[in-house]
Amino acid sequence: MGFFTKDIKTLNDLFVHTLRDIYYAEQQIAKNLPDMIDKATDGSLKNGFETHLAETKNQIVRLEKVFQMHGVEATGVDCPAIDGILEEASDVAGDVDDKQVLDAALIAAAQAVEHYEITRYGTLIAWAKMLGRSDCASVLQQNLDEEKATDQKLNTLALRGVNSKAA
Repeated sequence: MGFFTKDIKTLNDLFVHTLRDIYYAEQQIAKNLPDMIDKATDGSLKNGFETHLAETKNQIVRLEKVFQMHGVEATGVDCPAIDGILEEASDVAGDVDDKQVLDAALIAAAQAVEHYEITRYGTLIAWAKMLGRSDCASVLQQNLDEEKATDQKLNTLALRGVNSKAA
């Protein structure tokens, strides 16, 4: 089912569809992070990816809680956007021989993922509130806060050394 589909008629339908989109995305991210951990050579970057893998697993559990709270089945829908971001990350990382440049590429790829997640969670929170589901919004806010923190950590890591080493 595409993002703009006949099956989406109400804001609730759109909320559930987008919830399923981010659920799929988080599962794909959890599958791809171990490869990024293996490829990272900077110790802080490797540790950051390991931490984020644990957070991602917790975020999936939180999403399942939101599904339950909202009374719908916890299933994902294909998300071509995250698939494309992850495929591009894999392609770029596969083409880089210089390990320091590879670390910079991994950070850029991870930030693209984080920015996608930040937009989805922000939208879901706004819609949950509009639907009178502040309970769902507060659970989703926890995921959003973690995504923003991860993005900031990646940015700091890049600016404080990884990018300059790659240069």
